[in-house]
Amino acid sequence: MKQNLTVEAALELVLQKAKPLQSIEELPLVAAYGGILGANLSSKVNHPYADDTAVDGYACLEVDAQGATVGNPVRLRVIGQSPAGKPFAGTVGSGEAVQVFTGAPIPKGANAVIRVEDTLREGDYVWLMKPATAADIRRRGDDLVLGQTYLYRGDLLTPGRVGLAAAMGYATLPVIRRPRVGILSTGDEVVEPGEPLPYGGVYNSNSYSVAGLVLEAGGEPVILPKVSDSVEGIRTQLQRAGKLDLLITTGGVSMGEYDIVRQMLELEGEIHFWKVRLQPGGPLLFATWNGLPLMGLPGNPVSAMVTFLLFGRPFLFKLLGRTDPPYQQIRAVADTAFEANPTRRAYRRAVLRWENDRYHVATTGNQSSAVLNSMAVGNALVVLEVGRPARAGEWVEVIPFPGAGL
Repeated sequence: MKQNLTVEAALELVLQKAKPLQSIEELPLVAAYGGILGANLSSKVNHPYADDTAVDGYACLEVDAQGATVGNPVRLRVIGQSPAGKPFAGTVGSGEAVQVFTGAPIPKGANAVIRVEDTLREGDYVWLMKPATAADIRRRGDDLVLGQTYLYRGDLLTPGRVGLAAAMGYATLPVIRRPRVGILSTGDEVVEPGEPLPYGGVYNSNSYSVAGLVLEAGGEPVILPKVSDSVEGIRTQLQRAGKLDLLITTGGVSMGEYDIVRQMLELEGEIHFWKVRLQPGGPLLFATWNGLPLMGLPGNPVSAMVTFLLFGRPFLFKLLGRTDPPYQQIRAVADTAFEANPTRRAYRRAVLRWENDRYHVATTGNQSSAVLNSMAVGNALVVLEVGRPARAGEWVEVIPFPGAGL
């Protein structure tokens, strides 16, 4: 068992055990939102399918409208209309125009369009106050070309990408099955929210904060009933969990006699590493139990969330084969000082904002790993290398929280 790894070394071992999922399900467009695309998609159509107009106005021959001005307008005879979905069937000849509406195909014979606001209608004729041009004609295939690939396996299906898939002609999408992630809290002191809280007890926040992180990362959280501090209890829950792609436990991975997750794995599993040189979250454990990857997060609420962000989220991204990175890292100006750790890389909770053309970041205050409120008011982590604090005014490395909207 490896111990006291760097963040990079621990992450490498975690990703080695993440085998991309191959199971694909075909979902209707609405159900596919937020999923991960399971295959490359090429367009089934050209879009526009024909040259069309980007504006309401009149289509005509460009040569007929040359030199038109307000003081010297050009008069053309209107021979029909071309609304979107009802193309004009005839041909535009010299001295003629067809009224067109946005999205309508350009009638045969016409090669220019003038906007309606630059015309004056008079019965069966229209006066052009400016020259008609091809500037407002959208060419066939300008957006999508038949047979060209626009979406790729591993793409997150955002509203824009689902809309693009619909425009390409797809009614359903191949979506990679969401990985099922079991979440198990340990500890006799853990009590479910809503129940009376006994002396020495603590409400089970870890299961629900981690479940939210799993869901946001593209997984399907499966919250398992809590177990007491006994190896038999945790073994029973693991056996009842069903088919999982990852098991996350919170608590029970440190050095005490009641840290039964680590004790059970020492007897029945394979521990790949225990303890990482970071703060918070040092006692992170990663193992395999009966072929199931198991990530033992620390019991402190902040430690559990930070270690999931740094290790659990990348694990799920690799399972899903996602094309986007699990998190980004940016630079910001520190508005407050941040204290380093003398022996471990520190991740300090902070509030990140954009102001005066740059990012600024300030501490949330108390950095104890038990202060869960800091994860509610904060939206980023400031990354401090070993023994290197940051003073106010210095540039620092920052990891924004997923979904922070920055």
